[in-house]
Amino acid sequence: MIVVSNVSKSFKDVRAVQDVSLSVAPGEYVALLGPNGAGKTTLVEMIEGLRSPDSGSISILGRDWKHDERHLRGIMGISLQETKFIDKLTVREIMDLFAGFYGRSTDEMPGILEHIGLLEKSASYTMNLSHGQRQKLALGIALINHPQILILDEPTTGLDPNARRELWEILGDLKSKGTALILTTHYMEEAEYLCERIIIMNQGRILAEGTLEELLAAHGAMEIISFALEGCGKAPVDGAAAGSTIAGASPPPGKAVPVCEIPDSVARIAGAFELVRGEEPGSGQLYVSDIVAALPLFLAAVEREKLRLKRLECRKMNLDDLFVSLTGRRLDA
Repeated sequence: MIVVSNVSKSFKDVRAVQDVSLSVAPGEYVALLGPNGAGKTTLVEMIEGLRSPDSGSISILGRDWKHDERHLRGIMGISLQETKFIDKLTVREIMDLFAGFYGRSTDEMPGILEHIGLLEKSASYTMNLSHGQRQKLALGIALINHPQILILDEPTTGLDPNARRELWEILGDLKSKGTALILTTHYMEEAEYLCERIIIMNQGRILAEGTLEELLAAHGAMEIISFALEGCGKAPVDGAAAGSTIAGASPPPGKAVPVCEIPDSVARIAGAFELVRGEEPGSGQLYVSDIVAALPLFLAAVEREKLRLKRLECRKMNLDDLFVSLTGRRLDA
């Protein structure tokens, strides 16, 4: 449905997108993950036809923006990072206005408003809507033309958890209609919940892509013992020497980080790949191949060293951990 081939885009000295290629199949939900400045928005703006690539090509259902803009506008639904509405128009008036742009009957608008949970707000001025309601209205506008392709640029940023979950449910319902979705997001949980395929971007490039299971398997899916200890000596050290970390994740050189001297017998139990120290003294994450086998060894080492556990959590590696391992920083950093 969408084929992006070797696309690049620069702004003066900033290479926002660098030789990116990807494809989206009919009905597929794809998440673009990356921190601010990763190139996500620039990439989707080129797919949307709002910007032209410096090099490479973009094909949508075999057509391109240069020759088929009018057709492509009719099959795509787009919601940008922020949508400005005319304050003194009601929700229904906004929907009817955009229905006219697409040549759709205004009689269809109550059904869309009901689907996005805004039917009871039809007569409300947009200026009186909450942030979550405005995001729902932006999504409603994107659905007016019953798009084959839906592109949403960080649609849930700034929403509370309940409002975010409501939007997820609306988007989940669209899967049954065969709509393809490209979603840019900062939220790992959002990508995992909605999308079959995840593309991780950083500094204008694609670092990895695949299903969550494929990504974790390809990049050393591990299990994590997360802990905080009491009773060991505290020794502030230079950040560059704070111990083993995932590649690139150590604090900036010269920054003093309070570190509890976690004994080797705790940090180097059988089956442990590495220790990633936390900012809290005595805390860390121990990456192991098998929690069931490693946890008794870890607890025995803590007892031998006469330490006390303040906190203990065992879990499988998730998308957030994978992002840190690939980029050296958290997605929201």
